[in-house]
Amino acid sequence: MLKSATNSLPSLSVRIDLNPEARIGPGKILLLENIDTCGSISAAGRAMDMSYKRAWDLVDEINRICRHSAVERQTGGKNGGGAILTPFGKSLVARYRKIERDAASAARKELQALRSEIGRAKKRAG
Repeated sequence: MLKSATNSLPSLSVRIDLNPEARIGPGKILLLENIDTCGSISAAGRAMDMSYKRAWDLVDEINRICRHSAVERQTGGKNGGGAILTPFGKSLVARYRKIERDAASAARKELQALRSEIGRAKKRAG
């Protein structure tokens, strides 16, 4: 059964600033996960309603800011090429998701308190 919006916790989103101009966040990680699932940059982009160019630009940015290739393009084959995550790319996704889980766990008590306060404020306003 789905939780109602009033019973679900506020969510936490994690963005890692590697330096002032280099960030890894939920969108780039989801793109990498989609590349891993779909087997291509273009299919991953389509799954996110994103153009191939935008998806490729984000992959290029990830590779550049991490100074390691997270995605490796595959060439040839009957249906053309594709793309796979490198071992570094898989590690990046796993490490980000672990950081995200740990942060959510650490913030759970405060998120519950925030939900409670917001719920009380709605009742008073109503």
